[in-house]
Amino acid sequence: MSVKRILMIVGDFVEDYEVMVPYQILTMVGHQVHTVCPNKKPGDTVKTAIHDFIGDQTYAEFPGHRFKINADFNEILPEKYDALVLPGGRAPEYLRLNNRVLEIVKHFAQENKPIGAICHGPQILAAADALRGKKMISYPAVGPECRIAGANYGDISPDADNALTDGNLVTAPAWPAHPEWMKQFLQVLGTKIEP
Repeated sequence: MSVKRILMIVGDFVEDYEVMVPYQILTMVGHQVHTVCPNKKPGDTVKTAIHDFIGDQTYAEFPGHRFKINADFNEILPEKYDALVLPGGRAPEYLRLNNRVLEIVKHFAQENKPIGAICHGPQILAAADALRGKKMISYPAVGPECRIAGANYGDISPDADNALTDGNLVTAPAWPAHPEWMKQFLQVLGTKIEP
């Protein structure tokens, strides 16, 4: 297997499962994952949030874990990375306002490098104009802005456990989709896992 260098952009109140689980899966199979956040240095942490459905009209948010940053956002050279991961939660809402984040994301889209985005992560792709003509899915509440950004929005399974691949882009609606999202993302990366 060829080891890939993967960039993961995170921020405070990133969804706990959507940052922890992909990071663990991708490192477990041998890839190198650099986690970065604007205005944070290696060794700093971001607060995560746990989103769950408990009977309200939308998800409830609970405090999660602290997730460690292991690379310096200001020193990132996107051309040195093979793939990008954009977790969900509330972080994408404000990360998409950072021009450097958008420049980095545009590099991955323009170079047709693998991009994995889940839940609210596609908000960053929409802001970077990286969804035009792409088949994709997201957390349903993000669907309207993905459509406005030119995406061909797909169907989400009743349990939100499906993923959708279109070329270099692998998207999913929420953390119940981790098995399918990560399986498809590893296929796009060319990672072979032997039984």
